[in-house]
Amino acid sequence: MTPDRERSLRDICAETVARHAEELIGLSHRIHARPEPAFAEHQSMAAVADLVAEHGFVVERGVAGLDTAMVGTAGEGELVVGVCAEYDALPEIGHACGHNIIAAASVGAALALRAVADELGVTVRLIGTPAEEVGGGKVLLLERGVFDGVAMAMMVHPSPYEMCEPRSKAIADFEVRYRGRASHAAAAPELGVNAADAVTVAQVAIGLARQHFEPGQQVHGIVTHGGAAPNIVPAHTSAMFNLRAAEIDSLRRLEHRIRCCLEAGAVATGADWETVAISPDYAELRAEPRLVAAYRAAIVELGRVPAGRDEEASRVVGSTDMGNVTQLIPGIHPTISIDCGDAVPHQPEFAAACDTDSADRAVLDGATAMAWTVVSAATNEGLRADLLAGAARRLATSGKSAATGGAA
Repeated sequence: MTPDRERSLRDICAETVARHAEELIGLSHRIHARPEPAFAEHQSMAAVADLVAEHGFVVERGVAGLDTAMVGTAGEGELVVGVCAEYDALPEIGHACGHNIIAAASVGAALALRAVADELGVTVRLIGTPAEEVGGGKVLLLERGVFDGVAMAMMVHPSPYEMCEPRSKAIADFEVRYRGRASHAAAAPELGVNAADAVTVAQVAIGLARQHFEPGQQVHGIVTHGGAAPNIVPAHTSAMFNLRAAEIDSLRRLEHRIRCCLEAGAVATGADWETVAISPDYAELRAEPRLVAAYRAAIVELGRVPAGRDEEASRVVGSTDMGNVTQLIPGIHPTISIDCGDAVPHQPEFAAACDTDSADRAVLDGATAMAWTVVSAATNEGLRADLLAGAARRLATSGKSAATGGAA
């Protein structure tokens, strides 16, 4: 393909995003106004699915046994592009992670790519992925075949910072539950087994263990139930913990250490204990360098100034189930900046910033940059061949054919 024709395809993508700007911004605002937590994103998923269905996508809802997951497909090319749309919100503070922007930008990229899909030889698969904040929607969709056949995957995430290759941490997310024996705290304390003390001992043990953590390891948690009344020895208590590490192997070592601390609470008090996984483990992001370079060129052309590689290496964006996707499929998860003052994600002030003119610009720029990235990848013979070969290897390993890859 000639450079002029590639440029023409990029122009078509940009024009398509501009033509749908009102719909895309409206979608972002609609999702923002009605925040829905993990696995309950019924209205948000419907808004995404309805919009792309109106524009010719074949839409499947409730895929992979998840009521709020969806797949919209357009095109018939051999290169399958997965564009991930998140739309879950946080408890109490709504869209303080900007998933309304993510969803709208991904829809915009999908619409733009549909306009050039035949000439590029691509199939566009818009994947609505619930429960990123907690629940691991993408991990479940990976396990259940929704990403089968996908050659490359992408999304953009709003942030105070413009980063093309941000770092994330691996994370384990679980609840510990202690079971003791209730008794009157004054009349017969010797007959009680204090499950609240078990939590306290575990928290102290974790605090003392912190000085021995490896670089990048973190633990944070909350007590979710500490007892019913002060004159009752607590029989049941629970706490939730997030364990993070720079990469999945380090996370496994940290998890072993923390489980020893939790067991210490049980041993010290005589309580029984168990842990219950809240989400599948999230792996760290692993971006495909050539896709990063294509995205970086796109975002610069749009007038944005991304952080340098040294700054990207020094910042961590938290954890995401998109890490699991990029461990298996070449992909990117850049962050796109919005004007949010001193606010950072997971603050109410950031939620407010995700429904502003700056957020609207991020929707349109993110959509255009992702579409341009796909144009670059699809027209680069070497990269395209590598992406197709990788997808074929993964399908062969799974025992499926390209024809059966997709929503299950």
